Amino acid sequence: MLDLYVRDGLVYYRAVKSDRAALDRFVDALDIAPQELTGWSRPAQQAFWINAYNALVLRTIVDAYPIQGKSPDYPETSVRQIPGAFERTKHRVAGQSLTLDEIETGPIAGFGDARMILALGRGARGSGRLRSEAYRAEKLDTQLNETVAECAERVSCVRIDRATNTLEVTPIIGWRAALFEKAFVSQAGARWPKRSPIERAVAAMIAPHMFPSEREFLEADTFHMTYGTFDWELNLLGTAAADAWTSR
Repeated sequence: MLDLYVRDGLVYYRAVKSDRAALDRFVDALDIAPQELTGWSRPAQQAFWINAYNALVLRTIVDAYPIQGKSPDYPETSVRQIPGAFERTKHRVAGQSLTLDEIETGPIAGFGDARMILALGRGARGSGRLRSEAYRAEKLDTQLNETVAECAERVSCVRIDRATNTLEVTPIIGWRAALFEKAFVSQAGARWPKRSPIERAVAAMIAPHMFPSEREFLEADTFHMTYGTFDWELNLLGTAAADAWTSR
């Protein structure tokens, strides 16, 4: 389904809705016995939870599509126009009834791998880029490393403004700052010694994926880091603008 209906992180929701049987079967199959899941390898469990989250977001949107909300706080077609989509609606996964937020802050955060946070497709242009393939245990490390590289290369995730000496990063990192600090601060080594833990973590995370001139910008250690505004516009395939997915 992902291969058919997802392109460059954008989803052809109308087609998914009309051909939703496979998605519904997958979601229904998520409620496996807890002891079965705990018997899997760590990468297999990680892939399970990422895929579960992403599939549940897709079904949440498909159930309400086409979205026409009235809240002035979000775009009218945003997933945020679906009442309680992340914080109230419960889903059966591995013997538990969990909201999307509980999946993210519970099982997913419990792995201590911040890359998983960037792999979550939140149904929005500001989220991590939804892949056109499922996450799989045998290639998980490569897939997660690619999500970090994509973040570093995408202006909606990381943007350098030399005119103002600013490093602007996605607010997703700020939402889960402790997890990113734990995952990436150690990779900073002796660099950026006077920076806050989250600034050191971000710099260490993105530096390997930057252009040489951008790495020089980071190494100069004079930048001001800020969080951008999250774009809750639906990641709908076929819309005119795709600025959020533009790479530098």
